Amino acid sequence: MKRTTLSLIAVATALAAVTGFAALTAPEEAGAPAAPARVASRMPVERSTLLCPAPSSSEVAETVHTSYTPPGTGAASAGGGPAGAGTGGTAPPVAQLRPAADAAATGGPAGGAKRKAPKVPATVTEPGKPVTAEADGAAVPALTGAAAGSLAPGWTVQQTTAVPAGGARGLLGLTCGAPDTDFWFPAASTGKGRQDYMHLTNPDDTGAVADIELHGPEGVLKSQYSDGIPVPARSTVPVLLSTLTTEAAAEDVTVHVTTRSGRVGAALAAADDTHGSDWLAASADPAPGAVLPGIPADATSVRLVAFAPGEEDADLKIQLATATGTIVPASAASLHVKSGMTAAVDLPDLTRGEAGSLILGPSDPKKPAPVVAALRVVRGKGTKEEIAFIPAATPITARATVADNRAKASTLSLVAPGEGAQVKVTASAGSGGGEPATRTVTVKGGTTTALTDLAPTGLKGSYALTVEKVSGGPVYAARTLALPQDGIPMFTVQTLTDDRGTVEVPAARQDLGVLDD
Repeated sequence: MKRTTLSLIAVATALAAVTGFAALTAPEEAGAPAAPARVASRMPVERSTLLCPAPSSSEVAETVHTSYTPPGTGAASAGGGPAGAGTGGTAPPVAQLRPAADAAATGGPAGGAKRKAPKVPATVTEPGKPVTAEADGAAVPALTGAAAGSLAPGWTVQQTTAVPAGGARGLLGLTCGAPDTDFWFPAASTGKGRQDYMHLTNPDDTGAVADIELHGPEGVLKSQYSDGIPVPARSTVPVLLSTLTTEAAAEDVTVHVTTRSGRVGAALAAADDTHGSDWLAASADPAPGAVLPGIPADATSVRLVAFAPGEEDADLKIQLATATGTIVPASAASLHVKSGMTAAVDLPDLTRGEAGSLILGPSDPKKPAPVVAALRVVRGKGTKEEIAFIPAATPITARATVADNRAKASTLSLVAPGEGAQVKVTASAGSGGGEPATRTVTVKGGTTTALTDLAPTGLKGSYALTVEKVSGGPVYAARTLALPQDGIPMFTVQTLTDDRGTVEVPAARQDLGVLDD
């Protein structure tokens, strides 16, 4: 048989095979309805990364790290994730924190004597039970951590530090954050009597480069040192804000942190000579409105700081959501924020003995302009004052958790700025024992609900609080931890952020069209 004939037979065979395959995968009849498109499904995340900055440079500091993963997501525990991600892997899932690489070689923000690296703290091996680790003094380093498999969805770490004396006196609380490339921090300061350090932590194996931009009441503060700050791989870099500019001290500053390469965790440690100290977490992304939940009922001073990053000025309407409804504060009904500038207003006698949440929105709905915002809150009077910060929060779309709650010391504030909502609140077992407890809470529209009786039965140690959205409109939440000491009403406030424990996985289907030229 000639080669030409063989080639024709081969071509005919190949075409028949392709045609047969297409017939098997195509609709049976022309014009028949196409198969319904596959809907993307949500699956538990398989890995989470968290970063905790160095807690304090004080030798009398007492720090507790509390690590916790809520139960109930669990699909990753069936295996199929990264090594050790589930029961089908080569090792059980673990959520673990480790000291940053250079932490043992530095002595605080200004460097100094070498310090001994601590033991690996707060290792979680099963969901549903908090694990704590204590460390004292200035030798506690920044931490980086990762959780895999069934411990990844919803993993959270709370860093709580008590400093009883000195310039950094106070209760400092921070929910350790995930790395990112863009952060906003209203309510910072370069003023006299304030020592504000921006802590940048790099969890990755490659270096990162960050920029820090300061915006005061008159616009950008000139700086020769804030661009291109290197953050080496697996290390932490604290930067004193007042050293970044030669301009006059500003009481109210908004800090914008971005990265040119890589990603970092960012948190601001603020110490006030008069009011104490605390961490300032990043604000929610710029938006025409903002919700700042969890203002304590006995706040003696509240200062609102806002910044407009867009090209248009922002005119904000100020409202307070109380237990009974939404009111306009007598001290200030609105705030004008010029484009590219930081604006602030004091709100004296804001709460009048009733816990509340601040709601900001455009004065003219037809002229919205994006803003970022935060509150500086003071409790106590005279020499017995203590400070905390409340950044603009993001709504809880599915689930959020905060760890390190103490009996008779924790208050959970829930606010529904628009439509009413229903949530499920779960108090976990304690780190030393106890039974978890769950309740359903209804939050009326335009109100704040403050819950103080959430400790589980038989509690020993600390516990975690998990808030799950059930129905209704947007819900925002914050936790206040109050641990008074020597007559000082020490406290800290953490807003709850949706834990993003699941991720949308797009559906895949076979498409021969990709073979066409």
